[in-house]
Formats: sequence, structure tokens, C-alpha cells
Amino acid sequence: MLIQNVHVDNQKDAVDVRIEDGKFAAIKPGLSAKPGEEVIDGQGKVLLPPFIDSHVHLDATLTAGQPEWNETGTLFDGIRIWSERKKDLTIQDVKQRAKKTLLNMVGHGIQHVRSHVDVTDPHLIALQALLELKHEMQDVVDLQLVAFPQEGILSYPHGKKLMKQAVKEGADVVGGIPHFEFTTEYGWKSVKFLVKLAEKYDKLVDVHCDEIDDPASRNLEVLATMAYKTGLADMVTASHTTAMGSYNDAYTYKLFRLLKMSNINFVSNPLVNMHLGGRFDTYPKRRGLTRIKELDAANINVSFGEDDIQDPWNPLGNGNMLDSVSMGVYAAHLMGYSQLQDSFKFVTYNAAKTLHIADRYGIKEGLEANCILLNAEDFYNALNKHVEVLYNIRRGKVLAKTTPAETTLNLPDSLK
Repeated sequence: MLIQNVHVDNQKDAVDVRIEDGKFAAIKPGLSAKPGEEVIDGQGKVLLPPFIDSHVHLDATLTAGQPEWNETGTLFDGIRIWSERKKDLTIQDVKQRAKKTLLNMVGHGIQHVRSHVDVTDPHLIALQALLELKHEMQDVVDLQLVAFPQEGILSYPHGKKLMKQAVKEGADVVGGIPHFEFTTEYGWKSVKFLVKLAEKYDKLVDVHCDEIDDPASRNLEVLATMAYKTGLADMVTASHTTAMGSYNDAYTYKLFRLLKMSNINFVSNPLVNMHLGGRFDTYPKRRGLTRIKELDAANINVSFGEDDIQDPWNPLGNGNMLDSVSMGVYAAHLMGYSQLQDSFKFVTYNAAKTLHIADRYGIKEGLEANCILLNAEDFYNALNKHVEVLYNIRRGKVLAKTTPAETTLNLPDSLK
């Protein structure tokens, strides 16, 4: 396959990209088609590595309104509603909903997904279902599964045992939710437990950390310290960290020193964080976001996830990472032209670091030929126009192709 005339990684100069045996064989201008070679005319559009959703909940996807709608829009009502819905989970139910969502995501250019899976369930039904789906869809999408204790580790009956079982059954990542534990002490202990569990089984870590507007919620410093002390470092991710948006600047200044030393990753979910955050404020009303702009400026790795897709925490969502980027740049004040052009990194290269796949990700000679062609000449226009992913290519094969819609205006003569 030869992809001609494209701007790789949003770079100014156009090049041609040759794919052979499922890998990038040559990336330079002036390549000519070989006899019988499939040719895609890139028409000067932008070619990126596949989009990555570094935080989503596939076990709960497409359950909005079941058994009721979350009319308050709070995190806590979402957890309450999900606790009722998960009583009716079956393997088939979870797989059917998750597969539908994943296929939709593929159409939007996603090839890598990290999904949190609720393991506060004595039968681990959702985990079993998604482990099966992970295997069945491995030729289409790479799926990382996080053992996520939605109702707590120490605050849920046999929570530690279930976490250990989930890891033994095949979860790729160890999760947590320290701010939802009964006490501050439980929260700290849960972080120490889950990090030790990950260390024992050589797993990655991704914790729902301080997803609350409470400035007294400071589990992040515990997680970062554990990452530093154990040497797990960039194998550790702190998701949400929305309490950071309420920390005072003096404490945050001190905290950033630790965050840099620990080398941990951060995931923000701008769509859902904006939706759930500030719900207990009157005015002024907080945005409910972590300090995306400041973390990025400090060279601390930050990526974006969609988090929830039509479930008790978010009634909307379409599996399109351009939605997350658009909300993120608005909410985090990353609206300078160069910032907008560079914002694709939050759902590509930064996310690859989060998932710990950076060494095999990207458009470089010798790597697997995974890439997407966007219907715009640069990422600024792709984001501004919310364009289609024209081609989603995986290992040199076209996984999905989209034909842009055409709009015809019937105008009065005075406007023609």
C-alpha cells in the first residue's frame, strides 16, 4: 500500500508513506507506486497514528436510563444507579454492549482502548465478559482492562480478595478509588494495597484518584509517593484528579515537585469531568477539572479519555476522541493556535505513554502500519470542523473507511 501526499503527525511538509508486510517501509516524498500496489491519494491531508481512548468504562456503556436516569448529574448518584444495574449483568449483555461501542469507536479512528471494569461483584461477570471480548477483537482493537473497585477496596465486602482474583484472571491494570472509601485512612491504605498488588504481579496501575471537588482529598500524594518509592514510576497513572482544581497554589507547587519525581501519568476526562464537577457548588461554580494546562507545561504526561458513553454518569457520548479534545482545549484554556495544532497529542502520543505502548506506537519505519487519515489538511481544521476519519488502517489493512457527507444548499436567487 502507498499513501501519497500526507502530512504525517501534522507536520508542514507532505510526504508519501509506503506499507509492506503490515509495517511502515518508507516515509519520504516522491515515492512512486509499484505495479499492482494499492494507492491511497491523501490529497494533502493529515495522517496520524490511531486515536487512543485511555479511559472508558465498557462494562457500563449504553446503559443510560437503566434502571433510571441520573437526574442530579452527580458522581455519587451514578454509582448508586450502576449498583442496581449491575445486578442484572450477564456475559452476553456486557459483550453485546461493549462490542457495539468498540466497533463505533473503530469507525472514529480508535485502535487502542483502556477500559476500567467494575470488580466489586462477587462473580466478576463484567471482567469475564470483557476478557472474552478482548481476545475476540484483538485483530481490530487493542484492549487493556483495569480491575476497578467501583465501590471501594476496603469499603466493599471482600474487596481485597476480589481485586486479587481479578488480577489473577487476567486484568492488565490494577485500579482503585480511594476518595470513595469510607475514611481518609481507608483511602491511603487502599492505594498502598493496590500498588503492592501491581508490583507483585508486574501490572500497570491506573487509579480513579481524587475525583471530587473536595480540596481535602489528597490521595494523589500517596499514589505518587508509592510510584516513586517502588520504582513503578510511569507504569502508574492517576485518572481524574479533579480535586487538584480546588487545591491552593502553595500546596500544588509543592505537589508538582513530587509528581515530576514520580514520573506518573495523568488522564483527564474533560467531557464527564465538566459534567459531574461543581455539582455541589452554587456560585462561583468550579469546572471540576484537574490542572491540565499546568501539568502539560511542566512536562508531566497528560492524556484524555471519554470516560463514559451513554451510562449512569454520562447520558451522551459517541466514542469520538475529537469530542474529548474539543472540550479539553476549551475547558483548560488551551486555545492558542499552536496549542490547538498540538492538541492531537492528548489522544495519540501522550495516551500511548499512559498505556505504556509508546515503544511500538507511531508512524515510523519498521513499526506496525497503524494509522488514520483525517479529512483536513491539519489538526486545527480537523478539530474545528470535527472531520471524519477517512481511513482507519491497521497492520496495513483498511479497517474502516468513511465517505464524507455532502450538503446541497437550495438558495434563493438573491443569494446565488
